Parts: sequence; C-alpha cells; structure tokens
Amino acid sequence: MDTREFGSTGWDVTEIGLGTWNVGPSWGDVTDEQAREAIATALDDGVNFVDTAEVYGQGRAERLIGEVLDERDPDRTIYVPTKAAPDEDGGHSEEGLRSSVEGSLDRLGVDSLDLVQLHCPETEAFYDPENFRALEDLKEAGLIDHAGVSVEKVEEADKAIEHDVVESVQIIFNPLRQRPAERFFERAANEDIGVIVRVPLASGLLADAFEGPEDFGEGDHRRTAAEEGVDAGVGRKGGETFAGVPFEDGLAAVDDLRPFVPDDATMAQFTLRWILDHDAVSTVIPGSTSPDHVAENDAAADLAPLSHQTHGAVRDIYDEHAREYVHHRW
Repeated sequence: MDTREFGSTGWDVTEIGLGTWNVGPSWGDVTDEQAREAIATALDDGVNFVDTAEVYGQGRAERLIGEVLDERDPDRTIYVPTKAAPDEDGGHSEEGLRSSVEGSLDRLGVDSLDLVQLHCPETEAFYDPENFRALEDLKEAGLIDHAGVSVEKVEEADKAIEHDVVESVQIIFNPLRQRPAERFFERAANEDIGVIVRVPLASGLLADAFEGPEDFGEGDHRRTAAEEGVDAGVGRKGGETFAGVPFEDGLAAVDDLRPFVPDDATMAQFTLRWILDHDAVSTVIPGSTSPDHVAENDAAADLAPLSHQTHGAVRDIYDEHAREYVHHRW
C-alpha cells in the first residue's frame, strides 16, 4: 500500500488506516475476538496506522490494539494515534489530559504515545491556549511524541493549527461532507499539517449497505438517527452520524452515486478513492469489525484515481442532496 507524508511528524503513513470506533457499544455487540481479527486483518494488508480513543469501549479498543501488537514483529513500525476525552464541561484541563494519557499508556502497553488528539471538545476549547500548553507539557515530559486534534467543524480546525504543537487534524470528509476541501485542505497542505479523514463512509451510508432503519440492530446508534433524525445520533455537536445528512437524503444521494462507481469497485471503495484523490489527505480511517470489510476497504488504495467528470458529478450530487444540511454548519 502506498504511503503519504504525515504533516511535520516525519512519518510515512499508509493511505488507508483503520478506525476503531466500532469497538464501542453504540455499534452493537462486538466480541474481543472479532475486534482483534479486524485489527490483525488491517495489519496483514500492510496498514501501519490504527486510530483509537480512550472512550472507544471505555478503553477496550486501546487494550485490544495493544494485545494484537504484542503478537507482532516489534521491528515493524505501526502508528497508534489515540484521543483524550474532554472533561465533563467539554474542555480539557491539564489534570484531565494527563490522566487520559496515563490511562492510554497503560492500556496500549507503551512508554510514550505516538499521537494524542483532543477529542472533539466544545468549540470554545480551541480558543483556550491553556489546552495546547498542556499538550506541550506532555510532549516535553516524554509522554507523547506528537499532538493533534479531532474536530467537528472547519472553524475548529483553522483555530487549532494556529498552535505550534498541533501537527495533525482529524476531520469528517466524504462525498456527503465536502466543505473541508473548500475551506481547509489548502491551508493544511501549506502549513504541513497531517490530515486524517474520519467517518469516511458516513456511518455506512456510503458503503451502500442499508435501505431503511430496520437494517440496523438494536443498540446501534444509527437506528435512532435514521428514525429520529441525525441530531439524535452521536456526536457532541450533532454531525457525526450519517455525516450530518438526514438518512433519506443520504439514501437518495447513494442512488445517484451508483452509476459512477467503477465496475471493479464497491461503493465503499469508490468513496475511499474519491477521498484519496484529494492530495491534502494524509490517510483515511474507515472502521469495521468485519475482516472482509476491512480487506475490502484496504483494497481501495489500489484503485486508479477517478476522472474529473466523476468528481464533478459527485459535487453535483452533494449540492442536490447534502449541501443545505451540512455545508455552512460544519
């Protein structure tokens, strides 16, 4: 799998990584063995970037990643960025950050964390320099190697990279959520910021796997969002589930996208290829606990870039079905 430079970190990361949000309970029941097998499949495919967070299964995802890596070649470089959960008020205290980092170190079984990201705190947190001084202190103490942020809004990404300690931004970007390409990617490239694309398949919508709310199991947050609206899903600010697009509008967009999917690709692979066609993207982190789906996602890196005509069509479909819901909000 091809790699790309990851901002100013000096890392070369695989174009396709793995996200592990799916290990948490809001996606339904997942056994430890299923999760470990999915992680192992990604690594076997050559993936060297496995993203996680302390809140994914309340530390379970970090623990399982640590267990899988313990069985691997210690000389192979695998990057494991994690995320520190905000305090109850939606901000990040120095004490809270240190506690998060110490917990992640223990669960992953390492002496220093590759990359710690602020995990979608309230917007005001990005305007508080104390949050970023705390990250600098953790870096100086040798507890973290690099620091970044995970954001909901382009505004938050723009503000975060004003702080020198921030070397990466994790942001939602896909055919149903296109504003980052218009308002952030050029600046990120110019300032040598690594860009991690999260929720690339719009909670499975862009995997073309669903026809109605009944396709989601009990306990799956997507069922609630499909039935009651995206703001009833997950995400501190309401834009996580289905990329912030109402379920029925998302299904209509998928209908219009199907004719542009190459014969040798799935809708999920088409979506991941579309994302990778944007040079500012360092890596994209689809999440799945199905080894078959993980392997399918990883193979998207082998697809040829899409045509200008196809990119124009995707933009038109976004304008028709998604723009009014997400473009000026996120």
